[in-house]
Amino acid sequence: MKKITFLILLLSALEIHAQGTDPVLIVKKESKDHWWAGIIREGHKMPLRIGYEADLYGNCWRNQLQPLLLSSNGTLVWSEEPFKFRVDEGAIVFDQARDSLHHKKAGRNLREAYLYASKNYFPPSGKMPPELFFSAPQYNTWIELTYDQNQVDVMKYARSIIDKGMPPGIIMIDDNWQEDYGKWNFHKARFPDPKTMMKELHDLGFKVMLWVCPFVSPDSDVYRDLEAKKAFMTDETGRPAMVRWWNGVSAELDLTTAEGEQWFKGKLNGLMEEYGVDGFKLDAGDSRFYTSANASKKISPNGHTELFAKIGLSYPFNEYRATWKMGGQPLVQRLHDKNHDWDDLKKLVPHMLLEGIMGYPFSCPDMIGGGQFTSFLEGAVIDQELVVRSTQVHALMPMMQFSVAPWRILDEEHFNAVLDAVKLRENFKSKILGLAKEAALSGEPIVRPLEYVFPHQGFATVDDQFMLGKEVLVAPFLKSGQGKRRVVLPKGKWKSDRGKIYRGQRTIEIEVPLDRLPYFVKI
Repeated sequence: MKKITFLILLLSALEIHAQGTDPVLIVKKESKDHWWAGIIREGHKMPLRIGYEADLYGNCWRNQLQPLLLSSNGTLVWSEEPFKFRVDEGAIVFDQARDSLHHKKAGRNLREAYLYASKNYFPPSGKMPPELFFSAPQYNTWIELTYDQNQVDVMKYARSIIDKGMPPGIIMIDDNWQEDYGKWNFHKARFPDPKTMMKELHDLGFKVMLWVCPFVSPDSDVYRDLEAKKAFMTDETGRPAMVRWWNGVSAELDLTTAEGEQWFKGKLNGLMEEYGVDGFKLDAGDSRFYTSANASKKISPNGHTELFAKIGLSYPFNEYRATWKMGGQPLVQRLHDKNHDWDDLKKLVPHMLLEGIMGYPFSCPDMIGGGQFTSFLEGAVIDQELVVRSTQVHALMPMMQFSVAPWRILDEEHFNAVLDAVKLRENFKSKILGLAKEAALSGEPIVRPLEYVFPHQGFATVDDQFMLGKEVLVAPFLKSGQGKRRVVLPKGKWKSDRGKIYRGQRTIEIEVPLDRLPYFVKI
């Protein structure tokens, strides 16, 4: 067997040499080992399978990214800079590393490997986002208003939340509240009296966040001023680079310069001081936008994503969709926009589990029902059952976020099931808050894979259940049509949400009607 393994490794190395690329590191992989990589949007493809490959340079898969691989046998690989890797039979091969690769046997299992990485590479800061992120639902105006953000409809949305029996929380006013990209002032026609709006929202019990990005429209007075200050990324001619992104072509702030960072934070601070804004949804910091532009200081595209993420550390009410190497920090991370379909619903659990073991415990599983606005355009078919099941997935996650108004698209039965899930979360509020506080100190995830809590018991591939802490097992229903689902119970005694006691170390089958989110508490 040892000779065969050596031959596999040798052939892998020869193959790389044939491609003209020298391997930096070859990590032996036994058949019983399971590996996870810090590519959050690929969580449903993990544990890693033979043939998987990825290049972290200039790509964050439109979501969080961590330069870390962890195994179920306690081994890890970490680097401060991007690298490329692929999974062969018997080995994981690393090349194109731009800094040292730290390969270490850090323990006996996934948890011990993660805790070593957390302590040594991204130690917990001791801080967490404000409690309101965890204790109440969040509400984002994106799906309801998309690019028609306006004062009248924002207030209508907020009042409807209260009128329909849902608790106030954080409300995020999304893209196009502003005059233009880089002109971070309320658009006067759409928001004629923003100070009054802010007061009314606060009086209703909401905290208010605004969407912002690092782009500046090139046909604005702001652009001309910042160009003179040399605050932009540049092209090969030394002029501001024009970056094509999902909302057009814009100049991008160079956050390696004091001019770029100070100007941006000055605008954010001004919104807080003048209007009482509580914080910001910081979007569009993806490393892919930095691959063809130059900065005052030479860093990788991923490094620019990191600089943009560090802006959020000055604002406790923050949210990010794309970050790099920010584990252990009190930043709110949201999963990439999911489609309104069952395939994407099934990705929520494995993506959130990967968030936790990559140092991002303060995470939100996208928007309920899906955050991809094209799924909700006029004429789109709404699956009411999907919205309910999505709400249930969110209910016992670190955070839950609504965007599409459930009272608008659901009948009474389905909306009541949504309210039941919100009420269930209220019952677990102290548990979730306690785990968030623990995560800030210890780095331990809030939601955890079964393999993390019960190592080497055959649970590495279970990706449709999760542990809330180490005592609550949650098994949401993730397919269309009410019916039965199978639940894997680890060793011990478990009390279900219906009060029934089960002996563990077996798989059971349970009925899951529309209004049930199955969970089991370890006795």
